Amino acid sequence: MKIAKLYKPALLLGAYFISANLYSHGDVTPQAVNTEGLDTLEAWVEENPYRGNEKAIEIGMSAYTQNCARCHGLEAVSGGITPDLRKLNDELDWTDKAESDEWFIGRVRKGAVIDGRIYMPPFEGIMNQEAMWAIRSYLDTRPYEE
Repeated sequence: MKIAKLYKPALLLGAYFISANLYSHGDVTPQAVNTEGLDTLEAWVEENPYRGNEKAIEIGMSAYTQNCARCHGLEAVSGGITPDLRKLNDELDWTDKAESDEWFIGRVRKGAVIDGRIYMPPFEGIMNQEAMWAIRSYLDTRPYEE
């Protein structure tokens, strides 16, 4: 009986921390991304025009940290709740970079809604295309390792 009384506070505390972590991915205000120094893109493109561009990678790292890391993990290492975006670089999953670029830009622009629930908010109209592709350029530098 005494053992059960000892474990009860620990269980309650554990439940509190688990629930706090589940809700930590709640609504957040997107942060502005300064894309000065990148070529302006007139029309939407489906393949990353900044791949390998050092300025884009720098901007993308900052933009990712401010807007994506809270759900997808610091340095793009997911904790398991949301997709690990480093898998966009996994040649076993994506044999064609253009195909993974197309998936990425579609998901960032339109978000993800499954069964009426928002799993990822849409960023079109909030973040410009240059910022989205800068984030993709940063993700290109993060190899997937199991």
